[in-house]
Amino acid sequence: MNLAALRHPRPERVKTRIWPVFLPHQGCRWRCRFCDQHLQTGRPDQELAAIHDNLEQELAGALAAGRAPLEIGFFGGTFTALPEKWQLRFLDLAREYRERGLLTRIRCSTRPDALSAEALAGLKARGLDMVELGVQSFSDRALGASGRGHDGEAAREGCRLVADSGLTLGLHLMPGLPGATAKTFLDDVDASLAFAPATVRLYPCLVLEGTALARDLARGAYRPTSLAAALALLGLALSRFWRAGVEVIRVGLVPEEALLSRITAGPWHPALGQRAASLALYDHIRAHLAASGGRPTGLRYPARFQSEVLGWRREMLPRYQALGLGAENMRPWPETFFLLQTG
Repeated sequence: MNLAALRHPRPERVKTRIWPVFLPHQGCRWRCRFCDQHLQTGRPDQELAAIHDNLEQELAGALAAGRAPLEIGFFGGTFTALPEKWQLRFLDLAREYRERGLLTRIRCSTRPDALSAEALAGLKARGLDMVELGVQSFSDRALGASGRGHDGEAAREGCRLVADSGLTLGLHLMPGLPGATAKTFLDDVDASLAFAPATVRLYPCLVLEGTALARDLARGAYRPTSLAAALALLGLALSRFWRAGVEVIRVGLVPEEALLSRITAGPWHPALGQRAASLALYDHIRAHLAASGGRPTGLRYPARFQSEVLGWRREMLPRYQALGLGAENMRPWPETFFLLQTG
């Protein structure tokens, strides 16, 4: 009998809580065909002054309640396209509460075509630590069909600007965009890896009621990705990012109540992230088994990963059974590593 100890392929990370500050469509010069940030964030239109004042009160309350440490992120709009005075006001407020011990890091999301080296240097000097770029794709065809308003080279240049600024880079990708294919998305994964992002978020394209994409669907001009196809792509993407040490911090949109009732079509599932992670973990174990050249006789796995190993509603068991591993020889245990037995 041969034994092989395996670690979970997901990169180790220090978990922190992120305080999201939503700025739906603020600073956005374009309305992408798939986008409705009010539905996606669960936040209505609100003046920047009101968002700032509410945030100031909430931060003071969080500090008094001892909720530290937290990160803060400005999401849902194009932060670097806000009027400059508001960019600085939000950053100055966040920096004040970092100095007071509540916050540890400040991040924002923006578009790759709303950046300059000078602006990023200024934001870094005011306390910004990380920029999450809503790249969505590097494909000219997919970007054009989605109404993004820029091409793939602009997406790549945005990544280069953030990387060169010394700020931490995060990326958002969307499989299933109009004009995209499975190969397009996997090419986007490889293009992303070339910029060595610290984090990635993966948001499969959904058709939301009232968007331009919903109208495209109704007239037969758009065909959404099936759930099965999306899961296969997400599993492959997770495998590639994990092997490169990239943290995937989100798979799928947050299930806001208002959002769920307005999804017209697309690969939505409440356990999308778990199911994709189960596929990526299975591929990791299968690859080690193939490399060993032996016949599997048992698998011990950390108990905390049981739901990921077995899968949503135990859907992964048939895959493991095809390898020669079944419920009778797969067992949880208290160790932190996997133990693969072959004979």
